[in-house]
Amino acid sequence: MLHCIGIRKICGSGSVHEFAAKNLRQFVDSLKGSKDQKAVRSALEAWFHEAIRADWKSPADVLKAYANASIVGPGRVVFNIKRNDYRLVVAINYRHQIVFIKWIGTHGDYDKIDVKTVKYGHQAH
Repeated sequence: MLHCIGIRKICGSGSVHEFAAKNLRQFVDSLKGSKDQKAVRSALEAWFHEAIRADWKSPADVLKAYANASIVGPGRVVFNIKRNDYRLVVAINYRHQIVFIKWIGTHGDYDKIDVKTVKYGHQAH
């Protein structure tokens, strides 16, 4: 499971982007040997590049781009990855254009977390 990472869209050094991309890759690498690895990699890469370019000022903007996303609280959004096999939970600071990746895992593991409060370092058991 991937936990908290920030993607700041206005970042002079690119270091936050690199950190987020690295952690997404680590999650994909954890799927090594799984039939899902290639599809999950492709879906997360597409999401990451779209999130960097996005200009989300409100939950409505997110839903325009991702009709299947779920707004689950103030600034908290769940994205379906690889259809609905995996879930990506993020917190969005719309004012500062920062996306914090809070959690990613299988749909089954998602059912074991509290999506509204999951924080960095939490693992579903």
